[in-house]
Amino acid sequence: MSRDSIADVVIVGAGVMGLMAARELAAAGSRVILLERGEAAREASWAGGGIVSPLYPWRYLDPITALASWSQGRYLELARELERETGLSPELRQKGLLMLSVDDEAEALRWADRHQRPLTRIGADKIRALEPHIRIEREQGLWMPEVASIRNPRLGRALRRSIELNPSIELVSNAEVTRFDLNQGRVDAVETMQGRFRAGQFLVCGGAWSGGLMETLGLMLAVEPVKGQMLLFNNPQHDASAPLLDRVVLADGRYLIPREDGRILVGSTLERVGFDKQTSIEARESLYQSALSMLPALQDCTVEAQWAGLRPGSPDGVPYIGAAEGMENLFLNAGHFRNGLVLAPASCRLIADLMLGRTPEIDPAPYRWSLLP
Repeated sequence: MSRDSIADVVIVGAGVMGLMAARELAAAGSRVILLERGEAAREASWAGGGIVSPLYPWRYLDPITALASWSQGRYLELARELERETGLSPELRQKGLLMLSVDDEAEALRWADRHQRPLTRIGADKIRALEPHIRIEREQGLWMPEVASIRNPRLGRALRRSIELNPSIELVSNAEVTRFDLNQGRVDAVETMQGRFRAGQFLVCGGAWSGGLMETLGLMLAVEPVKGQMLLFNNPQHDASAPLLDRVVLADGRYLIPREDGRILVGSTLERVGFDKQTSIEARESLYQSALSMLPALQDCTVEAQWAGLRPGSPDGVPYIGAAEGMENLFLNAGHFRNGLVLAPASCRLIADLMLGRTPEIDPAPYRWSLLP
């Protein structure tokens, strides 16, 4: 296709990160072209579980806590906005996070006190009251009542529809970037099979592919794919008035996530196998046993689906948000590892502030490329 398009900003990557960034920039008056190598919100944005909190949040560095705290406060409003704009519900459920078999409870409680986050220790009676079908191996657990979950595919669908309805944003699918055209330290354009796209600024939100995109510029970005596999259980006897599971439960690094229709997700694996997205029998069995160890009644449910996605792994899980090293008009919003959906609203507000020259609401220093390996 022969095409030469011009915008204020070209965003490379239309996952949740690119879609939210496009909305932020367009809301400030920018004309945005959003390029996606495949279909929007169909990679990690679709494949994840949708817990609006890092798993074991006290085990992460403070820069992740800062982004997560801002995002958690934004998600309720964002879900309402998207449903008003599009008529599509992202299915946000604020039912809390129950954590079992936690070995470092004392550290968790210190973290909660330091960051003023609602996290308490609860006993077996409270656990049974919250989730009567859960197997309890220890007589206490941790409870975060304000944690929400969101249904990733439905969030992606609502974001994509919001973009399609916005006259300031053009979404171009099947437009993999093959080259950046450079001129004296600036990007003039990107080349794709759908044509050439020019802009005053460029933003890379390429998820697990961000490192490869930077490599075409001779720049090394420590972002690599990390595969995660998931299972989906379908409960044919679902009763909305007495669900088998009503909130997110986490034990021994694995989690269960209920959906409104009675389906329950279990995740996930962590596999460094490059860009391989094949599922495996071994992962299926491991996830299945993890699910039953938490919720034995799942043995009466059917496994409806198994899939894999590629997270954008980065050192310590701290993302790169800001100007690309050595480039005048190239920016990054990448490397969120396991917390892309959790951190997306804050990350996209921060990158928009930096690109538009606004005073950032979040301190940008910890996310600068030059401060990270």
